[in-house]
Amino acid sequence: RLGRDVRKQPTLIHKCAPHASPRRFVIEKLNHDTLAMARVFQQTASAGWMIYGAYGFTGRLIAREAKRKNLRPILGGRREGPVQALAAELDLEWRCFDANDPTAAAAALGDVDILLNCAGPFATTSGPMVDACLASRTHYLDITGEIDVFVAAHARHAQAETAGILVCPGVGFDVVPTDCVAAVLKEALPDANSLALGFDAEGTPSPGTAKTMVEALSAGGRIRRDGRIIEVPFAYRTRTIDFGRGNALGMTIPWGDVATAYYSTGIPDIEVYVRTSAAAVFAMRCSNLLRPIVHRAVPWLRRWAASSRGPSDDQMRQETSYVWGEVRNAAGTICTARLTTPNGYRLTADAAILIVKTVLEHRPPGGYYTPSRLMGARSIERLPGVSAIRID
Repeated sequence: RLGRDVRKQPTLIHKCAPHASPRRFVIEKLNHDTLAMARVFQQTASAGWMIYGAYGFTGRLIAREAKRKNLRPILGGRREGPVQALAAELDLEWRCFDANDPTAAAAALGDVDILLNCAGPFATTSGPMVDACLASRTHYLDITGEIDVFVAAHARHAQAETAGILVCPGVGFDVVPTDCVAAVLKEALPDANSLALGFDAEGTPSPGTAKTMVEALSAGGRIRRDGRIIEVPFAYRTRTIDFGRGNALGMTIPWGDVATAYYSTGIPDIEVYVRTSAAAVFAMRCSNLLRPIVHRAVPWLRRWAASSRGPSDDQMRQETSYVWGEVRNAAGTICTARLTTPNGYRLTADAAILIVKTVLEHRPPGGYYTPSRLMGARSIERLPGVSAIRID
């Protein structure tokens, strides 16, 4: 807490070497109008955040990118060995605690301004971590794509507002680009009453993403109708979509924007599509008939998910993702938007770091946010390798 409150005063706090105690500080007095003070403030601000789940695929990617940009996050995780090893590699401070122990988590976050939670499945870690952030007055971010996590976080808006912290899940590929596309389309057609979003993303899923996909089999397909999230069969609807590189088959999926795009735009009918194949549509529709068998196969599927290695460095450098959106109003007017981004994991690292830096610098009021409401509808265009959002 001292680390956060002192930034309002001329006294600034410097973190000691990574091997020092997390609560050991060096105090210096500097004038606000000196260049030295500006440099120290930048270092202090960038050190006041934590990546939890730092040794997972995406957490590790974000940690390395942060270090490359001369930022110094604290690395956190449940298992001491992996988090300590990564901290030694990157010369960063580390802390070990269990996300599902709110008391221990709140203590570990006592001097942390922002928590970036990268430890999934977020249906398990998000709730306790938000509890801990409310207790320690720490802003909460995560990289989830899970509908139920967004709904639960949105329900805690009043608590977050009272505590003066922001709660903004989904600061990665799901849902930053699609949320920005939705917000831009709402600006283009303010009376839109239906929204379709979709993406065509290359690449191999990380273990965490694969686990989330497995858990989604239990929840079924979902869309939003008349402002309410409803359950529908897998591959409930298909259509031909030009995501950005020619017409392709798309099918509905239970993507996070079913929740977040409504909070960002207020549009009552929302569907999300992914590029797919006829064979995949057939398999998903068969799974609707075999859901009891699929439930029994979930433990085996979890083991399969854990074996996924994620994309290679070359894949992350070379792959492109395509994002599409479409809105309609009652008169039948249609607006379409398209956007291209780098590989989703690469974009997640860049987006998460940009959002962390923005929160540290601007200290927005407490409450629940979606990425576009926090950063602006076209904020995605500020990230490296991302095109402008094109409206037709």
